[in-house]
Amino acid sequence: MARTYKSEGNQIAYLLRGLFILGGLALYFNIPGLHWGFFFGILFGSVILSEIVGLIWIRKRRAAKTKRKSQPKTQRASSVAHRTSKHIRTDEVILATKLEDLSGAEFERLLAMYFINQGYAVKEVGVGGNDGGVDLVITDRRGEKTAVQAKCYSERNKVPVQTVRELVAAKRNHDCILSLLVTTSDLTSPAKDEADKFKVDYWHGAIVEQKLKTWGKWQPGKKIAVQSKLTTAKREVSTARKEIASAITCSCGAPMVRRKSKQGAEFMGCSKYPSCRQTRPI
Repeated sequence: MARTYKSEGNQIAYLLRGLFILGGLALYFNIPGLHWGFFFGILFGSVILSEIVGLIWIRKRRAAKTKRKSQPKTQRASSVAHRTSKHIRTDEVILATKLEDLSGAEFERLLAMYFINQGYAVKEVGVGGNDGGVDLVITDRRGEKTAVQAKCYSERNKVPVQTVRELVAAKRNHDCILSLLVTTSDLTSPAKDEADKFKVDYWHGAIVEQKLKTWGKWQPGKKIAVQSKLTTAKREVSTARKEIASAITCSCGAPMVRRKSKQGAEFMGCSKYPSCRQTRPI
């Protein structure tokens, strides 16, 4: 029979009640001259105190259970929403992101980059959408095709047997000889049996991480060089401004260049200065 919080609280109350009564009896018989009312006072006090402690215990346990149930539900909902998102960040960001922080579409893109680097021709069949059981079709140098299904799951969410069956059926639609199931978690026991039966190769979380780390280009936690990007962007803007400035000509026919006044303000001035003192505001 399953224990409830109420039964646990009652057991604690009974235990405390017995201890209080035994302690009261020990005091009553070891200390001579105590009034008999002392014993009954301990008896009634132990009953009331033990009941209060039991109720506090029940309330705390129920509050802890409510907190445990509500907190993972929120985290699970946000995790599912993130992993099912069809938004794909840039390749640079994906290569610097941990597997658990990738969406399903981004995980498929990461695998596509990996297989391309390994020398495969990669066709992204259903990245981020309804793939029908196949996400990537990879072709090796001999022309042998492999249907790849990618599952970006949490560690506790294992790939069911139905996913293996879908991959086996869908690979024929893409003229694939081999099939590969790649997951960030693992397969259930029936799914593994089905994969072995139909010769479906599969990579689970540990193997995936090992292959990606050996690859070398996937570096989770790497800080993206934002500053260098800003510097490049500023340089490009500066070059564009110079090109625009060179296209502006003075009334005398000479090109105008950017100049600065003594106060530091920029303006366009004739390149024939000081013979020509024509200026234009920027």
